[in-house]
Amino acid sequence: MHFVTAKGILSPKNGMNLYRGCSHGCIYCDSRSKCYHMEHDFEDIEVKENAVDLLACALKHRRKKCMIGTGSMTDPYVPLEMELGNVRKALRLICAHGFGFTVITKSDRILRDLDLLQEINEKTKCVVQMTLTTYDEDLCRKIEPNVSTTMERFEALKRLRDAGIPTVVWLTPVLPFINDTAENISGILDLCAEADVYGIICFGMGLTLREGNREYFYAQLDRLFPRLKEKYMRTYGNQYIIESPDSRHLMDLFHRTCEQTGIIHHNEQIFRYLHTFEEKNPARQLSLWDLGMN
Repeated sequence: MHFVTAKGILSPKNGMNLYRGCSHGCIYCDSRSKCYHMEHDFEDIEVKENAVDLLACALKHRRKKCMIGTGSMTDPYVPLEMELGNVRKALRLICAHGFGFTVITKSDRILRDLDLLQEINEKTKCVVQMTLTTYDEDLCRKIEPNVSTTMERFEALKRLRDAGIPTVVWLTPVLPFINDTAENISGILDLCAEADVYGIICFGMGLTLREGNREYFYAQLDRLFPRLKEKYMRTYGNQYIIESPDSRHLMDLFHRTCEQTGIIHHNEQIFRYLHTFEEKNPARQLSLWDLGMN
């Protein structure tokens, strides 16, 4: 890891990244793309050493309450977080100032902060977004080697459900010739139904590849799935959007199953929900004493 001093922390849409880079090792990660201008090794995680102070200032001066989000570029629950605790510090500030919160992660480490997530959800709204890509545990360990397995994430989703915290699943990416099967999609949807997720975000049955992440992905295909890279190159060339040959059938299965189980499955509706601030109990505020670290 290395430290930098950041100029700001919240984006115009109230998103933040406390870290840049990741150690999860997912073979398909779009954040490796050169267009994001990450000037350091991806696994050498950049820590914004003044991020919590910047967030405290931003929330103090924000006139209108809103949802604060994190995790769109870098999963905030990398192992390093358990040492530094910046997400927990940020959650305490968000809770104290009465803002809502949503996070995207693949890690059951989020359960460490279940107490604060519940407290935020009691006052406003807290939504946990969890990525699921494969129902097969062995395949999960191959394509997402250094992160919680699907079943560990599923158990986390159930814990969040039991705590009254709404959840959203990202069903992405779907890798052609690897996890683009009806069995896999149905297995994930069954888990989502059992965990009573609010909605599932799906941009289609495929993935995106561009300079930076394409080279890494192909190198991992060579290592894990011999001769599959050549099939990708023959089928897709240098396309940005890589769609499963069975995409239409799988999308029909996805929408039909969500309709049957009552899971919201229209992306625009889910994103509206994620960005809508709801104030439930404005009187419940943390004291300055509560802001002490733990």
